[in-house]
Parts: sequence; C-alpha cells; structure tokens
Amino acid sequence: MMSLIIGLGVILVLIILYLIFRVSNLVTIAKGTKTDEERSDSSNSLNAALFIIFMVVSLGVFFWYSFEYFEDYTLPIASVHGAWTDTLFWITMGVTVVAFSIISIIMFVFIYQYRYKEGRKAKFYPDNHYLELAWTIIPAIVLAVLIFTGLRAWNDITAPASEQAEVIELVAQQFAWTARYPGVKDNKLGGYNFRLIDAVNEFGLDLTDKNTFDDFKSLELHIPKGKEVLLRIRAKDVLHSVYLPHFRVKMDAVPGMTTLFKFTATKTTQEMRDELGNPSFNYELACAEICGRGHFSMRMPVVVDEPEAYEQWKKGQEAWLKQNPDYLKKVPAALQEAAMIKSGMQKDPGATVAEIGK
Repeated sequence: MMSLIIGLGVILVLIILYLIFRVSNLVTIAKGTKTDEERSDSSNSLNAALFIIFMVVSLGVFFWYSFEYFEDYTLPIASVHGAWTDTLFWITMGVTVVAFSIISIIMFVFIYQYRYKEGRKAKFYPDNHYLELAWTIIPAIVLAVLIFTGLRAWNDITAPASEQAEVIELVAQQFAWTARYPGVKDNKLGGYNFRLIDAVNEFGLDLTDKNTFDDFKSLELHIPKGKEVLLRIRAKDVLHSVYLPHFRVKMDAVPGMTTLFKFTATKTTQEMRDELGNPSFNYELACAEICGRGHFSMRMPVVVDEPEAYEQWKKGQEAWLKQNPDYLKKVPAALQEAAMIKSGMQKDPGATVAEIGK
C-alpha cells in the first residue's frame, strides 16, 4: 500500500511540474516580452534543469526502494549452491547498477551542461583512441570474468552426482507434479517406458526391471537435509519447468528426454519456519513455464526432513506395485515371486498371484 501511495505521489508531482512549465510558457508568449531566441534559451535551460531534477529523484527513489524493501523481494537460501549463485547474481547486479548510475549521471549532466545557448558553438571532437580502448577493453574483461565464473558454477551444478546421492524422479503433466522414489530395499529407481503409460501406470513403469518393484509414488516432494539430491525430470505432454525458489533450482521438464539437477538442502522445513517466524511456512515446487490454462495451479508441496526422519518417511510408504496389484500379472512369471516379496505384497514366498489379486 505504501509503495502505491509513493508511486502516485511521484506521478502527481511530475504532472504539477509539467503544468507549471506549460503555464509559464503560455504567460511568456501572452506577454510578448521575449524574442523567439530568448524564449528558446529559457525553455532549454528549464528543460535541462528538469532533467537534472528527474535524475536525482529517480536515482534516489531507486536506491531507497532497493535497500528499504530488500527483504521483500529476496528469498532466504536453503541450498549449498544457492549461496554461491546468489553471490554471483549480486556481483553482476552491482556491476550493472554502477555502470547504469554512471552512464545516467553523465547523460543527464551533459544534457544540462551542453544545452542550447545563443552564440555557443559545438566543438569538433572526432575521436579519442584511449577512450575507445578503455570502454572496449574494461567491459570485455569484466564480462569475461562474470561469464567464466558463472560457467564454472553451472558446471559444478550439472556435474555427475555422487553415488550416495538420493535420486528422485519428477514427472510433469498438465497440471500436476508426481514424484517417484526408489524403495528402501534397493535404493534404485527402476526403468520406465513411455509406451507403457496409461491411466494407472502414470510413470510408465517397466515391470520387467526388478528395481521397479519397490518404487513408490508421492504427491509431496520430500528431501533429506544435508544429503545430495539428484532430480531426474521428465514431462508427459508439453514443456514444463521445475522451480524451487528457496533452493535456487530451476530446470525445464522436456517431453521425450530426461533433464537433471542436483543440489543439497541446508535447512529443514521447521528450521525455515523458525527463521522466518512463520509456523505455517512450506517450501513449494512450482511450474515456471506457461504450460496451459491450468499453469497457475501446478504446484507441489516440498518437505525437507532431517535424514533420520526422511528415512522413516520412506519406510512408511507403500510400493506402487502393492497399491496396484493387478499389474503383478504384467511382471514376468520368473520374477513374480520376487515382485510380491520386494513390493511388500506378501512376505510368504508361497503365495500365488491369484491370491494376491484377491
């Protein structure tokens, strides 16, 4: 509300200044006391002064707002790489703001300094090799440092995950996210085949792969604190985008291919609630790609647990195959007994598929 009032106040001041300027010009013309040259010189001086006022007010409001409301447009960081990428972002922002401020000041001062005056002649100044070298070489060096530092950070993020990383698959579709986790018995995600996707088998699980037997589905994204997480991301229909703002994670979900993003969470959900003083705070996964009419609703709750709590949560989840026992018939006969045991359908190896179906 305060920002709106300030904005309206600035607009009102500018309108008043413009009206004063117009009235002053009209009065001068009505009196007819000045020649065209004098009126032109007076108008140019007034316009030049207004440019200086505009520069001072605009830069002042810009810097005041940026520092006063800094906490309102920056989110706390909850990942290891997020601290480094934020540092790079603010370094880049600092460089661009300094350059912007210098250029703006020079531009407006020049407008004032070299405004039209009767009898003044422009100086012929064809070139200056030293200035040209300076404004070519210095920006090139600064940009090269920023680009290569950013590239190094990107390479670290996209490098292969460690063998101990927690692998989680995220599947996007209009307009929902679904997560698939490896079971605690093998801690390996099973294979999939997009041709097997149907109304029930939303992942397209390939049940000829025994690693799929204990995989489970979740409508919440649970992440362990302090352990590297590798997201395997795919889409079933159109282009989507995984966006986890507090973890500084953003990666497109592309139909027909799997994209990857690895990160390590540093704050549990409860720790972030304590930090913000907001007991109802929750992390969120949102789609950052306009994917259709329901794009606005494509969200998923995210929970960061302590490692022990995370493992307990995983142990309490039912395997996808156990929730959909009819699909046991699609498991090769030689593997059906292993599938029943591994998925938790039946601890008794002697149980038959028909009995499980009942």
